[in-house]
Amino acid sequence: MEIVNVRIDSRLIHGQVAAMWTGVLKATRIMVIDNMVVKNEMMKRMLKMACPGGLKLSILNTETASENIKSKYPEDRIFVIVKQPETLLELVQFGFPLEEVTVGNINSTRGSRQI
Repeated sequence: MEIVNVRIDSRLIHGQVAAMWTGVLKATRIMVIDNMVVKNEMMKRMLKMACPGGLKLSILNTETASENIKSKYPEDRIFVIVKQPETLLELVQFGFPLEEVTVGNINSTRGSRQI
């Protein structure tokens, strides 16, 4: 298993991710990690439709993702996508190996600022 990229992007899987990033990274699995999306059947169906053919897709909460990354997917090149930075903090608290983060589009919220 190799984590080829960790990306914050509130859009999750979209054209740029599907068409460019997965190819450049030679990803074999997209791992969407979000505690709310995992409970939303409509969002999960949309993500499955947006996932490029030939790639595996996991849609997991933070705890399950942290466990799976340690024991599953031995041959996969994993592209991790989260909606918000707070998810990454949770992942690290669960022992998820995080070295570098790509910051994509993050929706503005009350109290946020552009950098």
